[in-house]
Amino acid sequence: GAVPGAGGGPRPGGVRGFRGEEEDVYLTLLKAKLHRVTVTETRLDYEGSLSLDERLLEASGILPFEKVEVVNLNTGDRFDTYAIPAPAGSGTVGLNGGAARLGHVGDPLIVLAYALVPEEAASGHRPRVVLVDGRNGVREVRAEPVAASPGGSP
Repeated sequence: GAVPGAGGGPRPGGVRGFRGEEEDVYLTLLKAKLHRVTVTETRLDYEGSLSLDERLLEASGILPFEKVEVVNLNTGDRFDTYAIPAPAGSGTVGLNGGAARLGHVGDPLIVLAYALVPEEAASGHRPRVVLVDGRNGVREVRAEPVAASPGGSP
């Protein structure tokens, strides 16, 4: 079969690997952010995960069982887990299993998901940022520009 990049010069986004072959470059970019959701429950005796209202998952594009990074704004703790759906419209943001020890009901969280994006597509990438109301309901969904603005949030 055809070898990608064979027969021509360097491709956009391609670099030479240690054997001299062209290799694609992928960047880990923010895919989605749930900004300042509030913990509604903690369940230590549950398999580890983060329960999220299905409407939050849908608005953000985060899939069930997708890896997420969670930032607790009260404690500064950051941890990785995976998202699982909670009933739509429930407003549920639940810390389960060991994650239940990393927050309390009422703590504000930022939930982040990342994607590998080919370098040549990075400048057009727009992560989804979901802003919520006081009950974890979707208030606004933004497609953030790649360039960071001064005073921007994490």
